[in-house]
Amino acid sequence: MSLTNRILIAMVAGIVLGCLFNVALHSTALPESLRSALDTYIVSGLLDAVGRIFVASLKLLVVPLVLVSLICGSSSLANSSRMGPIAGKTVIFYLLTTAIAITVALSFAVFVGPGDGVVMEGVANYKPSVPPPLVDVLVNIFPTNPVQAMAEGKMLQIIVFALLFGFAISRAGEPGRRIASFFRDMEGVVMTMVGILMTLAPYGVFALLAKLFAEMGVGVILHLAGYFFTVLGVLLFHAFVTYSLLLKGLTGLSPRILFTKMRPVWAFAFSTASSGATLPVTLRTVERRMGVHNSVAGFTVPLGATINMDGTAIMQGVATVFIAQVYGVDLSMMAFLTVIITATLASIGTAAVPGVGLITLAMVLGQVGLPVEGIALIIGVDRLLDMVRTAVNVTGDSVVSLVVAHSEKQFNESVFLDPNADADTNQGGTSERELLTPTG
Repeated sequence: MSLTNRILIAMVAGIVLGCLFNVALHSTALPESLRSALDTYIVSGLLDAVGRIFVASLKLLVVPLVLVSLICGSSSLANSSRMGPIAGKTVIFYLLTTAIAITVALSFAVFVGPGDGVVMEGVANYKPSVPPPLVDVLVNIFPTNPVQAMAEGKMLQIIVFALLFGFAISRAGEPGRRIASFFRDMEGVVMTMVGILMTLAPYGVFALLAKLFAEMGVGVILHLAGYFFTVLGVLLFHAFVTYSLLLKGLTGLSPRILFTKMRPVWAFAFSTASSGATLPVTLRTVERRMGVHNSVAGFTVPLGATINMDGTAIMQGVATVFIAQVYGVDLSMMAFLTVIITATLASIGTAAVPGVGLITLAMVLGQVGLPVEGIALIIGVDRLLDMVRTAVNVTGDSVVSLVVAHSEKQFNESVFLDPNADADTNQGGTSERELLTPTG
């Protein structure tokens, strides 16, 4: 059985078992001692430990993978004078798709009216985190200590340092070539570690989803059905319509093939709810299954995992309208424009970790004069939606990588069309050398 199918089976099994555990934990028919033991030893014990170890293992690879990929990519691109155009295209496409996402979300939310008739409950129990000023977010992109940035996992600072280091390598002559060779070898080792970890993915995915649904169940969705299904509908629309039109219109490539090859990435994104934790799998898939040259993918994918938060922007747009409707506040056109601009800019510097969208949502609400305490209304279903919007985020990273690589002729279409390219193992129908060969 392929790895993709094993992960999908693990997802379904984890959700089903988690729901059964949730029913058991809240059942008065079972003795209190049995319920306590089930929660202590199985849900909060075994499942929690396996899930956390799995996520920690994924995050272990993020910093070294981003560092070596960007150094390799920027050092090779600097020689061809294409770093500037590639960087410019990547940032523009990411900001454009985020602006489209928030605009579509606001439009859908105004039309549907998810907050009409909702009674405020639990608002007083929420203490929102104070979001940093936007200017500080932009200034903090640039590192003062790259070692500290890597130790703390500050991805934008790592990206800036790696780009500068890679550019310096391209200008250092023979010493630079020796260092570049070392980092290329290091990248191969890290990607092998990714492959090893992917074989253990079904167990980690199963444990994560079983614990989540054991604690939450599915009943929480019913209390916020309007908000939940509005956000879910916009997320699916953006993933399957907006991205399809963008990919087909700018490259002529088949969205169906893209979505087929994205299935293992979606499984990782859905279970971890973190673009950063999914980054090693996304990069491997974009390079080896979609045919994007490493010099492009090594830049676009890590950057996208850091600044491309289309799913988060969608949540912020719908949540803003939802909270405004609950509190009876009419938003003006200027307020909508402010939400679009703030949410788009706030995506830059947003950490690629679970739940960070709530912090940036506080920033957006503050800009349009809405009470940030209203975030308490949506916390109950945010974790479930966070899983879906992470899958949307990584899809956007892959689409933009394909568009940029195609425009720069750093794309191997035969790999994209090959259904067996790196097919869940390292034994697909295409060699690594062929996978990394760009089209002329």
